[in-house]
Amino acid sequence: MARLYLRYYDGSDETRFFGDLDDKSEVLLLYHAGLVVGFTTFVPYDFDWRGLRRRVVFSGDTIIEPAHWGQQTFSYAWTARMGRLYREAAMLPLYWFLIVKGHRTYRFLPLVGRTFFPHWQQPPDPELRALAGALAAARFGAAFDAASGLIRFEHSHGHLKPEIAQPTARELAKPAVAYFLERNPGYRRGDELVCLCPLREDNMSAFARRVFLNERDA
Repeated sequence: MARLYLRYYDGSDETRFFGDLDDKSEVLLLYHAGLVVGFTTFVPYDFDWRGLRRRVVFSGDTIIEPAHWGQQTFSYAWTARMGRLYREAAMLPLYWFLIVKGHRTYRFLPLVGRTFFPHWQQPPDPELRALAGALAAARFGAAFDAASGLIRFEHSHGHLKPEIAQPTARELAKPAVAYFLERNPGYRRGDELVCLCPLREDNMSAFARRVFLNERDA
């Protein structure tokens, strides 16, 4: 995992990678021909806010080999796991909390949820924006800039290598990509856009709903 991650990220090393991994409780691995070609890490935890306990899934390091971009196995497996977490604590509102330094990760959000923050086509939801800010401030302290909604570390905690980070001409024409670049102009140096998506049945996209509800095998 560390070798795969460092193949595509600058501004990091094995020590930082393993430190982030120690902070997570689960890893989803993508295999091809017996080799790990992708992974994402995450940790579920409870967060009390405005007198109500919330269940939060915070995503950590994520990478998929470019040769395997576009496959659906990884997305199905992740969505199925989120569905199981939802059913395990159905009495608690569940949210996906992530900080994003790449436009491809941002473009995964609409594949999961219909409403999320921030969204390039929807006005900001005040509740989601406030909760996203509270989560970011609690986890990242002074590195979180509430005005911009960005995490800015004094020194990069890892940023995509230029050949991976730079959108293609076709990608630049997509409204979601243009929006991400406008919201996070410092993505090349490791600035991260704080994002939040409610994970519940009535907010799931058509792509994700059946997998999330266990109506289709991942």
